[in-house]
Amino acid sequence: MRLLISGGASGGHVTAALAVAAAFRAAHPDGEVVLVGRTGRVEEALVPAAGFPLQTIHVRGWDREAGWKNLGLPAILPWALAHGLRVVSRFQPDVVLGVGAHAMVPCLLAARLRGVPYVLQVSEPSGLANRMMRSGAAAACVSFPSDVDVFRTRRTVATGYPIRDGFHRREPTVPPRRLLVTGGGLGARRINEAVWDALDWLLTRFDQVVHLTGAQGKQRGEALARPGYLAISRTADVAGLMAESDLVVARAGLGTCAELLAAGLPAVLVPGRFGGGHQEDNAARMEAACAAVRVPDAELTGDRLRRVIEDLTSDRLRAMAEATTGLARPDAAREIVRVLDEVIAESRRRQADRSGLLVVGADDISEFVRETEAGELVADLGQQVWAAEVVGQVKG
Repeated sequence: MRLLISGGASGGHVTAALAVAAAFRAAHPDGEVVLVGRTGRVEEALVPAAGFPLQTIHVRGWDREAGWKNLGLPAILPWALAHGLRVVSRFQPDVVLGVGAHAMVPCLLAARLRGVPYVLQVSEPSGLANRMMRSGAAAACVSFPSDVDVFRTRRTVATGYPIRDGFHRREPTVPPRRLLVTGGGLGARRINEAVWDALDWLLTRFDQVVHLTGAQGKQRGEALARPGYLAISRTADVAGLMAESDLVVARAGLGTCAELLAAGLPAVLVPGRFGGGHQEDNAARMEAACAAVRVPDAELTGDRLRRVIEDLTSDRLRAMAEATTGLARPDAAREIVRVLDEVIAESRRRQADRSGLLVVGADDISEFVRETEAGELVADLGQQVWAAEVVGQVKG
């Protein structure tokens, strides 16, 4: 059994891909899995370190902040799709899993051309790449039951968000003595500044403050090192840090939220304002379930952080930790593998009826664009991007 996992360009997408890859390897020891991501991004460090083969494609998505940068997309997309075709043709997967972002698009389009079924792991139902690839998906694995009706495919299943191994529930100490602060793999400047502004007070409140600063906060974090304060620019052992923490201040990426739920930790969430506001939605869900407190990014200061933490009474902290129990989906990666297995089985049952599918070569790029169905797919892709992001026909 051969699985190709496509997507990446951000830590959240890559960790989800690695979680499913590990679950697939455990379920199919004789199977093969390869991950395909974006050239020059975080997957180039994370995937090989996790022991999985990686291939990368030069591709980028629609830039919502600087529209002029999108003028080059018509030149990039055909080459990216040609590369995706070569990857799919050589690996010959039984199924392709897209884990989100524009990095997954070339291989998913190639899978469609080759007649290989693909499944979407959907952390952001409103994401442009997910919406573009939805119609051809054999199935979609969404993170919340409420997303089933929002993101309809032939088969949409609420599996939860896949997380890495090592996250285990524990009962945090109340009042909390160990604080973990993380802004994600790249760090979060506003969270960093708030922590540094409030650091003297935090060290009177907590026995230990562990601060994942990201690369952009590395130098200042190290300069402020003192007893009780540990600044780390990057770590692969988030599970280990959460296992030793009682309270977390973090961004609200879906991966981070899923890890907090699995670990059973109360949190102060500061959602980022990028990516169409999906972190705001994640934080709102957590707050509505009483599992976290949400602070808008624009309002976060050292004084606001201090007041929020002071307001977290022992009873409220215990209630927040208890609320995580009903939300956690620690078996999400294994559930996604189960969906993949069922899609493969169905594909094999129907294989005899698929003998007339188009087979496309990718060696001659000009012929590839002009004379094959791939050219039509690239044109259609451009039309969808225009409708979604310029004309506004699709909510984004």
